[in-house]
Amino acid sequence: MCALAILPARYGSSRFPGKALTPIAGKPMIQHVWERTRLAKHVDAVIIATDDEKIRSTCEAFGATVEMTASTHPTGTDRLAEVAARHAHEIIVNVQGDEPLIEAFVIDRAIETLLRDDRASISTIVHRAEPAAFDDPNRVKVVVDSTGAALYFSRSAIPHQRAGADVRPLQHVGLYVYRRDFLLEFTRLPQTPAEMAEGLEQLRALENGYRVVAAEIEGWTSIPVDVPEDVAVVEAALRRSSG
Repeated sequence: MCALAILPARYGSSRFPGKALTPIAGKPMIQHVWERTRLAKHVDAVIIATDDEKIRSTCEAFGATVEMTASTHPTGTDRLAEVAARHAHEIIVNVQGDEPLIEAFVIDRAIETLLRDDRASISTIVHRAEPAAFDDPNRVKVVVDSTGAALYFSRSAIPHQRAGADVRPLQHVGLYVYRRDFLLEFTRLPQTPAEMAEGLEQLRALENGYRVVAAEIEGWTSIPVDVPEDVAVVEAALRRSSG
């Protein structure tokens, strides 16, 4: 089953205004994400969803399909759902525009994980967290059960490490694959206490009893761009991979 990948992109950002268009190795960040997403074998089409004319014109200039959305959406997921409602694809992939090093095999793995689990409404990606991520609130941690279903997501270091414990936390990658019907229902649910406390939308699904499954990836590490200082880190990683 082929999926529709949607990249929500907005210009405003409290920590990093204009982040989607910030240059990385000579290209706007959103272009890196778009190019890499198109390589996923299970992705049938890629759409950039925005309410900003500057983003629209920039993305159309490099060949992307862009759909304009309402400017009143409180979250990227609401923007995603507006576009998904216009299309018939049963599987919708939310690829964050601040993941310029996303790999096609990671996207495919997330899609395959959802399709293998009939009980799941959402799938996502995790990998082992580097020590620097443990106490970084911009790097979301997650605890999963023995079947790979998420138990909780947090900006704090979870699970807590007691003396003598040797459990390396999992870091969450902001990539989601939804069943379309669930996505449209999800955006109608009110925000939940843990979601508001952590600032993490995926907790709304857990707090409402939905199953979120996570595929653990090896051989790739997420380097999202959350603040301007992250650009240099991504560019260094690109130089290493091309060298």
